[in-house]
Amino acid sequence: MAKGYWIAHVKAEDGSAFSSDSYKAYVEGAAPAFQKYNAKFLARGGEFKIAEGADIGSRHVIAEFESFQAAQDCYNSDIYADAKKHRQAVSEAVIILMEGFDG
Repeated sequence: MAKGYWIAHVKAEDGSAFSSDSYKAYVEGAAPAFQKYNAKFLARGGEFKIAEGADIGSRHVIAEFESFQAAQDCYNSDIYADAKKHRQAVSEAVIILMEGFDG
């Protein structure tokens, strides 16, 4: 079975948004959803360089799930929906749910 991935690009008008109470509430609130769906973070918030294209954010995350369905279920879960509201209050995001290779 092919793995599933989240590729997230988060942009905030003010860089301090990532240390705000709202963003911290998002991180804490989303953790149970990531645990429930066995997310493994491959990259999260590290140094990056845009090699091509438009600026799509200042925080980037790649999370791996056991399946594409698990990635979708995590994103659509009530647990994540509650946490997501905190992130949306201080930032914008592009989140791509993607199926990996099977094999």
